[in-house]
Amino acid sequence: MAFIAELKFDDAGLIPAIAQDVANGQVLMFAWMNREAVEKTCETGLAHYYSRSRDKLWLKGESSGHTQAVREVRFDCDADVLLLKIEQQGGACHVGYRSCFFRRRDADGGIVVDGEKLFDPDDVYGK
Repeated sequence: MAFIAELKFDDAGLIPAIAQDVANGQVLMFAWMNREAVEKTCETGLAHYYSRSRDKLWLKGESSGHTQAVREVRFDCDADVLLLKIEQQGGACHVGYRSCFFRRRDADGGIVVDGEKLFDPDDVYGK
C-alpha cells in the first residue's frame, strides 16, 4: 500500500492512532499501531492496534466484541499520526465507557464524568 510507505513510524516502529466516531466526530480512544496493525486494519476493515505492554498485535474487540469498523484512514501533515474514522460497536473504553475521554476538568479543577458506563469490565474481561 502506497500510503504506508509515506508513514513515519517512531524508533520503536510505532505510530500513534486516534479513533474518532465517523458519525458525530467524538474522539473515542488513542492507541499505538505498528506496520502490521496498519496493514491488518486496511486489509480487514477492522481496527487492529499494537499493545506495548503485551508486545503483540490485537484486534479491537477481540475480547469484548466491541469492534471498530474503519470507514476512513487519514494521516497528518507530518505523516506521524493516524486518524481512524470508525463505527464503534459498544464501548471503546476498556473501563466501560463509549469513549476513553469520559472525564473532563471542571471550572474549579475538579473532575466531571460525562456519560454512563455501557458495560461492566469485570463481566467482559474477568477480574
